[in-house]
Amino acid sequence: MSEPKKKQLRTIDAPFVALGPSGVAIRDRLKYLTSEDDKVLRRIGEHLGSLASRDLAARCRDGSGHSTDAWAARKQGLTAASSSRWAGSITKATHDQWALSRRCQLAHSQNLEAGIRTLTHRLSLPLGEKGGKRAAGGYRSKSEWFRKTRRLTTLEHRLDTARAEREAGVVHIVRGGRRLLNTRHNLAAAQLTEPKWRERWEASRWFLAADGESGKRFGNETIRVTASGEVSIKLPAPLAHLANAKHGRYTLAANIAFAHRAGEWRDRITGNRAVAYRIHLDVGRGRWYLTASWQRPVVQTIPLDAARAKGMIGVDTNADHFAAYRLDQHGNPIGEPHRFPYDLSGSADHRDAQIRHAITQVLHWAKSCGVAAIGIEDLDFTAEKTREKHGRRKRFRQLISGIPTAKLKARLVSMAAETGLSIVAVDPAYTSQWGDQHWRKPLVTPRREMSRHDAAGIAIGRRALGHPIRRRTTPPPHDQSDRAGHRTVQADRRSRGRDGNRPPVTDRAHDAHRRAREQQGTRETSTSKTVRDARSAGQRVQDPLPLTDQERSRT
Repeated sequence: MSEPKKKQLRTIDAPFVALGPSGVAIRDRLKYLTSEDDKVLRRIGEHLGSLASRDLAARCRDGSGHSTDAWAARKQGLTAASSSRWAGSITKATHDQWALSRRCQLAHSQNLEAGIRTLTHRLSLPLGEKGGKRAAGGYRSKSEWFRKTRRLTTLEHRLDTARAEREAGVVHIVRGGRRLLNTRHNLAAAQLTEPKWRERWEASRWFLAADGESGKRFGNETIRVTASGEVSIKLPAPLAHLANAKHGRYTLAANIAFAHRAGEWRDRITGNRAVAYRIHLDVGRGRWYLTASWQRPVVQTIPLDAARAKGMIGVDTNADHFAAYRLDQHGNPIGEPHRFPYDLSGSADHRDAQIRHAITQVLHWAKSCGVAAIGIEDLDFTAEKTREKHGRRKRFRQLISGIPTAKLKARLVSMAAETGLSIVAVDPAYTSQWGDQHWRKPLVTPRREMSRHDAAGIAIGRRALGHPIRRRTTPPPHDQSDRAGHRTVQADRRSRGRDGNRPPVTDRAHDAHRRAREQQGTRETSTSKTVRDARSAGQRVQDPLPLTDQERSRT
């Protein structure tokens, strides 16, 4: 009888310490602005926004044939209508936006290719054929098969169009955002009127951002913020008549006082190091904000061994909560599971605030536990959301789409660095499955409930610590032949048989027959010796029953 094929597991990537944040951004409100300040900011944003729109259109027309000479020509044309520094900021923003659109275009093509491969495979199978874990089966009916052939044709057409546009260097960019543009056709659903939408649309297309310059006064000559919080703006050439200060500058009545990272920001501007600024209007609240940002050198906080020295907090990321468990340096769970919920419904600001609040709770708890690092899965669902891959599993598609992987990475790494904690990223393969298999049931007590996500947190923490996820084999009882002995769960990976599994059932069955024969011979020998000793002592011993003819013939 042939043995069943074992499932081929993919290679597990080694854990690593995530690099610290490469940039910092802080924001504060521009309070107590006068009506003249509001008027000047609107005119500057509208003027520079029109220049940015024209520059982006020119960059898109150049396509892949763009060169440094074309860039210089565009910048020279913008300088006459603004200034050299405003022109540099506009052209740099244009190139960043064009490069981002190219990356999104490539990701869209790869997504279409994945969907086409899945459809082609399923259409080639007979109707009703069952699939496995690695590949889906055939479609259920002829009508579904026919509908999928039409969708395959649609995806192939979209892929051909995307490839042709990429080869030609064509990108589709909407200044202000495609979502806000489409909202114009659904004002009732968005609870907006046409004037309110128009106000948001125009404000989103303004341009009021200036790149920092190292060595210049306060780190920025275009939008300058002094250590006392005074904000002044270099006016574009057509708006120079609005200046209320020397050298064609306009000084706002509002003063900035950053509540977060104020010391670090002040050290940079007093040292004349580069700081970029952006001014924008929140139309819904009617408030102006200023955002300051600067770059940091990317350095690894601590080595992996140092991160593991004090244990680990394993965190499982889900669509509505973080499931965390504390482990010591040997990989043993300590205490009770912790869950940190968040709600990702509502506006983008509400979702972002929920994520920040949940991460803050996790970091505070980890700090109180005394650990040096947090283990978390290196999640990436960019190629896992297609309906061709998961078919009718709509709830599962919504689940993985709801997990905030991109925001979580950026927020967690940045916030953990400020609290002195490191992030150890691990491969997410099989963590939920193996955690549920090996850790969920043993940790359930009358007063403790263990979910699949809690067990996954233990699996993530053990993988971050460098230990295998599987628990040690339970020692057998003392009444069995293989006596209970000490078995360590933390044996080295290279030591053979560290888990101490018992032999397979077939081997135990052969051993049982052999032991039975040996024990039978031992009993016969000991019985004969007992009878001889009793007779020599003069005791009356009953003779064994006589053998029958059939038994004599066997012997």
